[in-house]
Amino acid sequence: MSDTIIHTRKLSYSYKNASQVKVALRDVSLEIERGSCVAIIGVTGSGKSTLMQHFNGLLKPDAGEVWVDGMRVGARGVDMRQLRRRVGMLFQFPESQLFASTIFADVAFGPQRMGYAHREVRTKVMTALELVGLPFHLYARRSPFELSGGQKRRIALAGVLAMSPQVLILDEPTVGLDAQGRDELYGCLQRIRQEQGGTVILVSHDMAEVASLANRLFVLHQGSLVMQGTPQEVFSRSEELRSWGLAAPPLHELLALLRKQGVPVPPEVFTLDEVYSWFYEYSCLSRQI
Repeated sequence: MSDTIIHTRKLSYSYKNASQVKVALRDVSLEIERGSCVAIIGVTGSGKSTLMQHFNGLLKPDAGEVWVDGMRVGARGVDMRQLRRRVGMLFQFPESQLFASTIFADVAFGPQRMGYAHREVRTKVMTALELVGLPFHLYARRSPFELSGGQKRRIALAGVLAMSPQVLILDEPTVGLDAQGRDELYGCLQRIRQEQGGTVILVSHDMAEVASLANRLFVLHQGSLVMQGTPQEVFSRSEELRSWGLAAPPLHELLALLRKQGVPVPPEVFTLDEVYSWFYEYSCLSRQI
């Protein structure tokens, strides 16, 4: 039986000002399982960031419900500070918010504000830095401003992880990073899931990114949830994706073309590693024949 950590029921939300009302979400109902890695995808203005901000109470529904680990967001008597401890968020370009003279001080800021004792703060900082691949003994006393862009982003991520959230939300986590920085961040996310079993929610426009990281996708279009499923299920419906301004990753498009041309690529072959493995076995079999 699945263990749902976040679910919404007919969630609707509009931005209002003196002259107009802009509908951002319409009757969105979804479930996110504990320990999963999911992605919310859609073009700019589809409602991705608005939905994400309902998960930790930055926004409250106009209609419908949002439940996070048994707490109803916006309900009377709900401890919003407790909710935000459970849901950590990393916004775009989080390295711009680094401020302290040392990496230790920057990562320790959140746990200190939460009232942890010095020894607990040190342990949390040490664990968080190890998770993001920046060992405590090498980096804790360095300035965050002398690091590369990818390392700075990992320091910002460590600052969120140090507060021990059960849910980690990342808004366009690799935007602006070079290939090395993206690979390093992907490795961090994999370690977080393997070692901590946390729930990861990605908000992204990068289809290759979500194909490699997420095990379930939610597609938003003009504020409505128009599709959900595994990456294989979603990207197999390329015509519908194009109608919503999206496209399957280039690798998936190539595999679909090869299958149309009669190349017997199995449907379960999806990632680059799976392609390499299948091609090696297929080549060996072909030589034997």
